[in-house]
Amino acid sequence: MLHSALMVVHVLCAVLIIALVLIQRGKGADAGAGFGSGASGTVFGARGAGTALSRATAILAAVFMITSLSLAYTGKPSGSAQSSILDQLSSQQQEGATAPAGEAPVAPQAPAAPPAQ
Repeated sequence: MLHSALMVVHVLCAVLIIALVLIQRGKGADAGAGFGSGASGTVFGARGAGTALSRATAILAAVFMITSLSLAYTGKPSGSAQSSILDQLSSQQQEGATAPAGEAPVAPQAPAAPPAQ
């Protein structure tokens, strides 16, 4: 339940960050606004939109990082022993070495060579 809720918040933050970054203007657009080319009469004012969008992007980025860490923590299996691939391979080799007397451990086969042309 918690993992699903965190995943929904995480995806929403990602989509909103993408939208906010696409809405923002580049640094080169500020030079045109200084000479009065249209952007000075916006809702936020000449410079207010940039700072408001930048602040919203920073806040969403912080929420995104927090949800990323929370998802990593909740996604970790609890109660199970941590094992890597190397640990699993060594346990399989030990099981093969302690096979019963009637059975021989199966040795890995080399890959077949491609046919000569």
